[in-house]
Amino acid sequence: MAPMALALILGWWVVAASVAKKLPPPSLSLHPSQGVSLGGAVTLRCHLPQSAARVEFYKEESWGPVKQEDVDMAQDVAEFTLDGVKKEDAVKYCCQYRVSKPRGTSELSDPVELVLTDPNYPPPAISLSPKEPVETGANVTIQCCNGEYKGITFLHKDGLSAPLQHQKPDGGGTATFTLFEVTPADSGTYRCSYRIGGFYLLSSPLGENVTLEVTPLPGSQGDSGWPHGTLVAAVAGSCAAAFAFILVLVASFLLAARRRRIQSPGATPRSYEAVQFQVPPADSQALTYAELQTLTPSTPPPGSFTTPEPPTIYAEVGTGGPH
Repeated sequence: MAPMALALILGWWVVAASVAKKLPPPSLSLHPSQGVSLGGAVTLRCHLPQSAARVEFYKEESWGPVKQEDVDMAQDVAEFTLDGVKKEDAVKYCCQYRVSKPRGTSELSDPVELVLTDPNYPPPAISLSPKEPVETGANVTIQCCNGEYKGITFLHKDGLSAPLQHQKPDGGGTATFTLFEVTPADSGTYRCSYRIGGFYLLSSPLGENVTLEVTPLPGSQGDSGWPHGTLVAAVAGSCAAAFAFILVLVASFLLAARRRRIQSPGATPRSYEAVQFQVPPADSQALTYAELQTLTPSTPPPGSFTTPEPPTIYAEVGTGGPH
């Protein structure tokens, strides 16, 4: 009996362990994600990939649960708010969840850092080179100086939640960041901060800002991938070609129709009528009038293909002599 009970216990443990490994980990986020000052508030949100019964938040200092919360089965986010944050709260956090049927525990989420801004540290200075607008493809240098504190320096761009770059400053407390082959997308406002170091994640306030302006190259391509001038020329050329093609088609159609009428066996030759026109005098011996009379060709008998004689034109011209 004892061996059977032991086998059942071992089997249950193996099943529980396999279920726990199959549970996908949650993800953790901070709101706000940066700029939280000592004494402020921050909310930790644990995003659940599936239904859970309980969510636990862990703190790096002890890696023990700092908050346990029962959640509704339809809930996909669990929140934990820290009010009046202290220096000791500036550490890493993670979360995990538990399910009841079948029982299991997920893996821990990736840790997130709660960085607190400490106003006791002065903001760093910043400089931009070159200061004037630059063209696309140029290299730009941004220097941040934190003086004697010499903490890890971070480069920030307004509108982005995470720092762009970070590096350890030189012996004088200056960190040099280079933006290679900038584009108009690099235009914006930049600032610096530095972290003091040590176990707690404390940062200086953001320093003064510099503004980078990147101008596009002449004739640079737009969103469609075509240069503006090239696109206009291409459209104009296409329209002209289409118009000329239509004219050729119309002319060909009319010419073919004319030839069919001329070559038709049953067509009746056109009659010529008398034409009378008055010609204004050009000098003392000007024409008074001219009358052209033509003979209507006789209609050939059916089935005859005799070429009609050219019409005979009679002209009667009167001139006035000098008086």
